[in-house]
Amino acid sequence: MHSDFQKPIIGMSCGDINGIGLELIIKVVSDHKLIELCTPVIFASNKTINFYRKSVQESNFSYNSIKDASKLNPKQVNIVNCWEEEIAVTPGQLNDVGGKYAKISLDAATKALKDGLIDALVTAPIHKKNIQSDDFPFTGHTPYLQHFFGVDEVLMLMTAENMRVGLVTEHVPIAKASEVISQELILKKLQILHQSLQKDFGIDKPKIAVLGLNPHAGDEGLIGQEEETVIRPAIKQAKQNMLVFGPYSADAFFARGQYESFDAVLAMYHDQGLIPFKSLAIGEGTNYTAGLPVIRTSPDHGTAFDIAGKGKADHLSFLQAIFEAIDIVRTRAGYADARKNPLKKMSTRMLANAVDEKIEE
Repeated sequence: MHSDFQKPIIGMSCGDINGIGLELIIKVVSDHKLIELCTPVIFASNKTINFYRKSVQESNFSYNSIKDASKLNPKQVNIVNCWEEEIAVTPGQLNDVGGKYAKISLDAATKALKDGLIDALVTAPIHKKNIQSDDFPFTGHTPYLQHFFGVDEVLMLMTAENMRVGLVTEHVPIAKASEVISQELILKKLQILHQSLQKDFGIDKPKIAVLGLNPHAGDEGLIGQEEETVIRPAIKQAKQNMLVFGPYSADAFFARGQYESFDAVLAMYHDQGLIPFKSLAIGEGTNYTAGLPVIRTSPDHGTAFDIAGKGKADHLSFLQAIFEAIDIVRTRAGYADARKNPLKKMSTRMLANAVDEKIEE
């Protein structure tokens, strides 16, 4: 390990307590090399964690039990007890308890992030239906964090080893997507994406591709006008400040592997971006919220109630979300200059392998 390498503090919200979130967290922190890479902080309760430890075969970690995130032990897994009471954990069931305690965990983790007690937040999946309330009128983590940090606009950015895909519209019904898409919105999303690629991913002059909204990117106005009236003018304006190209016909763009020539792709709506991403991404995909003053990642899957509590959940996407968070913390902190620091080109996965070798010695 490089002597200048600082261990980031990575917070984890538990998600729906009846989903797979806590199982994933337990599996991830049971891998001892994680402690070499970061200081893990789980926002939940000892009792709820211990309930799930019974269903995870290789649950092997000691933890530091604390009431607030300022009392961390960098050499242990830390559990911030966000509640003390006994609660009924019912894996696989969609109920009010799951939503209530998911929100308690998320609120505590987000406050710690805002207060600078943790360097990044990795969120376990929530269920949009049972977390909805007067206190949580949001469709998911992204709008909640946007509201919490008072940011005008954010970007949902899916990242993998071979591609990055951002979305102009996220959880919007397909019937309304074209109404929401505007020249102004596309420009805002492009600016966030461009800045994030530079600041969070260390790419000096990123190349960005923009997809069309309609089949065949509108076919010069024969199949819809949005490309001519909205998307092309936005791209033309953005070209003054960044390398941006398009609009591309989405099917051919992915089928022909054109995405491999770009640092990121901006898709117009959810499935246009996420179906090819989940089909073509190499390795585990991560969801990153670009445009926030803080760092938040998450795995690219949901609560998976059907397998919750059975020890079957695959934790690799959650682990990749932690690696991504560590990488972005480092890049933002000034590790971006490879000439100053040889770690620049060394991904967290490579660091993890280096730690493995060190442990084996």
